[in-house]
Amino acid sequence: MNGVVRTLAATCDALRAEGRELLVVSPDLFASIPCPTYPEIRLAFPAPGTVAEMLRRFAPDAIHIATEGPLGMTARRYCLRHGVRFTTAYHTQFPEYVARRTNLPARWFWNYIGWFHAPAERVLVSTASIREELRSRGLARVHHWGRGVDLDSFSPNAPPPAEFAGLVRPIQLYVGRVAVEKNIEAFLACRHPGTKVVVGDGPALAALQRRYPEAHFLGRKAGADLAGCYAGADVFVFPSRTDTFGLVMIEALACGTPVAAFPVPGPVDIVIGAVGALSENLDRAIDAALYCSRKECVAYGAKFSWEAATRQFLAGLAAFDGETQLSP
Repeated sequence: MNGVVRTLAATCDALRAEGRELLVVSPDLFASIPCPTYPEIRLAFPAPGTVAEMLRRFAPDAIHIATEGPLGMTARRYCLRHGVRFTTAYHTQFPEYVARRTNLPARWFWNYIGWFHAPAERVLVSTASIREELRSRGLARVHHWGRGVDLDSFSPNAPPPAEFAGLVRPIQLYVGRVAVEKNIEAFLACRHPGTKVVVGDGPALAALQRRYPEAHFLGRKAGADLAGCYAGADVFVFPSRTDTFGLVMIEALACGTPVAAFPVPGPVDIVIGAVGALSENLDRAIDAALYCSRKECVAYGAKFSWEAATRQFLAGLAAFDGETQLSP
């Protein structure tokens, strides 16, 4: 599970609740291999013609390609071959993400991003800063697709976890994948007094535990347990420089916890007003965020709903005559 998966799952749930029929072509349907350096992600390699046959049988009214991996490539190739309009989404700062893992220049991977998304009718993006970045790189057909929070789960009334009892305040919390691209070291290296807590799992966990033994690593949490971590913390710290949105930030805000982050795409679009602080000095951002009103954070977080986000998704889809376009 990560922010992209939660976004797609919540969107599918909302669409089905409206009575819409979906076909999700995902890696679990095919033979797959672990993604290098990210084994939780599976790279699927369907037999030739398999995806095309699935699409012909389903005869969709719209096709949305969610990611730039092998299945996305297969669907893209099919749509271009048959003259089918489709949309894509830019969920992650993919070039910077891969550059961090390979030590290769990010500009090499931007060439791939431009090539992959260029034929799309629209590229769905979650924030204004990412929209402007894609436009500056020649992808002009962009469409806003926001994110939501399950307000029934994420609330300031969520009881804090037992692990928080006795911790020195302020409790500074990180939630998310524990991996190099999340820049968690920048958080754990901060000198602000209090206790640092990390919730999540990932390939960098063991190394960070050895390097920062004073921090508390609680592993993966979900549902009410995760909400309690947010609500029980004094500040939520988001050190990533490669996310396009940062779903965890609005979950924290909905629980009344202010956000401290770097002034980069994602945080600059979300941390607006008295709900957090941005600074290139993360210690300063943490200190300033602690003075924010938790009541204002709750009110701001409540503005993000999956219903509104799903309406934006639907408005961005490119409709076509599926029966005509998908004929063999």
